[in-house]
Amino acid sequence: MPVESGNSAAARQVKQKRKSHSLSIRRTNSTEQDRTGMQRDMLEGQDSKLPMALRSNLLDLFGQIEREFENLYIENLELRREIESLNERLSGEGQTVEGGDLSKGALKTKASHSTSQLSQKLKTTYKASTSKIVSSFKATTSRAVCQLVKEYVGHRDGIWDLAVTRVQPLVLGTASADHCSMLWSIETGKCLLKYAGHAGSVNSIKFHPTEQMALTASGDQTAHIWRYMVQLPLPQPPADISASLDDDVDFSDKDEADGDADGPNECPTIRVATTTLKSHQGVVIAADWLVGGKQVVTASWDRAANLYDVETSELVHTLTGHDQELTHCCTHPTQRLVVTSSRDTTFRLWDFRDPSIHSVNVFQGHTDTVTSAVFTVGDNVVSGSDDRTVKVWDLKNMRSPIATIRTDSAVNRISVSANQRIIALPHDNRQVRLFDMNGVRLARLPRSNRQGHRRMVCCSAWNEENQACNLFTCGFDRQAIGWNINIPALLQEK
Repeated sequence: MPVESGNSAAARQVKQKRKSHSLSIRRTNSTEQDRTGMQRDMLEGQDSKLPMALRSNLLDLFGQIEREFENLYIENLELRREIESLNERLSGEGQTVEGGDLSKGALKTKASHSTSQLSQKLKTTYKASTSKIVSSFKATTSRAVCQLVKEYVGHRDGIWDLAVTRVQPLVLGTASADHCSMLWSIETGKCLLKYAGHAGSVNSIKFHPTEQMALTASGDQTAHIWRYMVQLPLPQPPADISASLDDDVDFSDKDEADGDADGPNECPTIRVATTTLKSHQGVVIAADWLVGGKQVVTASWDRAANLYDVETSELVHTLTGHDQELTHCCTHPTQRLVVTSSRDTTFRLWDFRDPSIHSVNVFQGHTDTVTSAVFTVGDNVVSGSDDRTVKVWDLKNMRSPIATIRTDSAVNRISVSANQRIIALPHDNRQVRLFDMNGVRLARLPRSNRQGHRRMVCCSAWNEENQACNLFTCGFDRQAIGWNINIPALLQEK
């Protein structure tokens, strides 16, 4: 085979370079349509599982990326030319500037230094912000102490509601779907008294502010007021209690036999109410005492709330306006204010402070059933809903909530602590979460196979008189649970 001379080989290499350069220029200067058509033709020849529409879309995106790189490349070439011309001009004047080549000299050093500074600044900022987030998260999980203290087991069906007495001795009251209401010793977890006067599910329980009286609402379309008398400790019912309650208390063995195998033993039972309130045409879902304890309010599935006089049992007012069934009612601790919630996605504030004027304000902020709305010690109302949100409202500005808490499950009957103003949220998904009034999550109550609720949590109630057991929850696992919640003030400020 003949060997080409050196000049001929060099000429051939130059020709090939010019040809490839010419082809590159033609490809670069070709129209976008031509390039797209060429790339599409190339893609059509490939074995791809992508649909044509998706492939075309990807091709368009890749074309945009290529154009951006081309623009950057052209700008880079122009900058290089300017630097070279400037360097030549300075060289002609007897001066030289290092860095005519971007890869050498002062320009590279300066660019590298500025890039290093920017990179270090970004790293420092990112690290600081991330550390702040992580440290605040660690503080929330480590400083909030939530411990299970006592379980109250004895009901034969789910527990809808619970409350703590306001007068001594402090006991826990529960309202259950098994048609009974029970009073429990907070310390020992033993049942002290059972009320079995209702003919339907007991949906709520509230205690008189100054006397040993309980108010229960039921699915039998009535609300009952009944007196109780308990002593702590109470291992066995004393005889004098039986004599004082006359025929209202029954210690028969039949009641004990009716209880569950795990139920309370030797628990006295009251069967007759002191006062029966009958005016509703549907299930009475909730009831509460007005400040002073001389009147009570009831909420029903008949879309109305009734205001009764306790002494005469007479109906004083009927509160109408809701479009669907009521779900809850609550009274203000110090003022004659009532709030009612409903399945119509609203809750209403009823003002009875002026006897001649009974005003009502409608709160519209939820998109599903408002399961409860409660007052706080200040001028706030907190509402929970099946739309998985909890909203904090200011009574002085009721147009929009001042805080919104978004959760991953429907919210049931909430409660707010008086001292620390912590909101306890019981959920359908068996969780109980704690938030402050600004919507910041403070803690989640522990739940595992050994402790916590196993089914839907229906209600929560605070008891700040007892430091060892200051929060109670109940659910459809037929038990109430007492918790010790310790959240430092510093954590709440965060």
